[in-house]
Amino acid sequence: MRIRYLLLHAYGVGGTIRTVFTQANALAAAGHEIEVVSVVRARARPRFALDPRVRLTPLTDLRAEPAPVPLGPLARRRLPRGARAAARPMRYVPRGEAGLRQYHRGVEQRVTGYLRGLRDGILVTTRPGLNLLSARFATGGVVRVAQEHRNLAGHPGDTRAAIIRHYPACDAVVVLTGQDLADYRAMLPRARVEHIPNAVHSLRLTPADGSARVVVAAGRLRRQKGFDLLIPAFARAAARHPDWELRIFGAGEDEPVLRALTARHGMAGRIRLPGTSHRLDEELSRASVYVLSSRYEGLPMVLLEAMAHALPVVSFDCPTGPAEVLTHGLDGLLAEPENPAALGDALAALMADEDLRADMGDAALTTARAYSPQAVAGRWTALFEDLLADRARRPAPAPAA
Repeated sequence: MRIRYLLLHAYGVGGTIRTVFTQANALAAAGHEIEVVSVVRARARPRFALDPRVRLTPLTDLRAEPAPVPLGPLARRRLPRGARAAARPMRYVPRGEAGLRQYHRGVEQRVTGYLRGLRDGILVTTRPGLNLLSARFATGGVVRVAQEHRNLAGHPGDTRAAIIRHYPACDAVVVLTGQDLADYRAMLPRARVEHIPNAVHSLRLTPADGSARVVVAAGRLRRQKGFDLLIPAFARAAARHPDWELRIFGAGEDEPVLRALTARHGMAGRIRLPGTSHRLDEELSRASVYVLSSRYEGLPMVLLEAMAHALPVVSFDCPTGPAEVLTHGLDGLLAEPENPAALGDALAALMADEDLRADMGDAALTTARAYSPQAVAGRWTALFEDLLADRARRPAPAPAA
């Protein structure tokens, strides 16, 4: 099969990029023709490993062109006439789609031109803005799969309205969790919605031995990840276990707030914010507990990656994802959402008991095996084969209004 993945920025760092590369690598290893298409490119090489059999194609190279920032009316008037239209904000992407909002209409035109030229194979788009453009413009016969990496409740109103209007034009919408399967099917009764989780990038990882007095968290330093809740939770647990420390890996706009909160709780030196790590696997293998403090999630891949290191997990029972992966009391502990005291008590329970950490870590590794690249790739292959067979029985769709 010929399969294309369309990413916003395949050269960046993020969970969607890593999971798409994992899918692409597994399908290439199975003998399929795979291409990853990146809307923008800002680096010479991608951050994550890509199988050499996978073709990587950028549509816009930011190393050779000015950064595509939308301009206001006055700034546009100063541009040459031919450049004015391209510098306007995107026309077809909702303003609530934050990932694409930073780019201008010229980038959107390159994406739509690419989509209009597709005539065969399968196209998997990987965020709402790209899914919506595919639904409207990839009408030349390619099979269109809209992949959602966020839970439905996390989308703002204008994005949800566009999803309702345009997603039914896609051949399938694929979501990460059972809860989203139910939610999307209720909202999109005319669409085919399927549930396929993301895969961990590898199961050949160094297992943690549970002896280190280290708790690890990772993610973008922003409100969704709930690190402002994690800091007081850890401070509560650390009062009982003064030899433990917390390391929060990531970068983002909330870093100054989180550093101030750390100092306010007297945790300077025990709560560390070392920035983004490009060796997170090594950091996980040197920890004893992984903690997820998010207010909401899609399917939190770093949680699965931690479990693949035989790490027990403490997590808020937030929507969606953690409860679909963890079995409370078996491979981790779930705490009441957005309740730092409950999260702190769960952390303290694992910090106090090395045998419990070892038992839960073993169970976590068993859970992670169900998310191997090969197992998940098999589910994608079955879906693609079914969609191609269905497409062969009917004509290509007409362009959407």
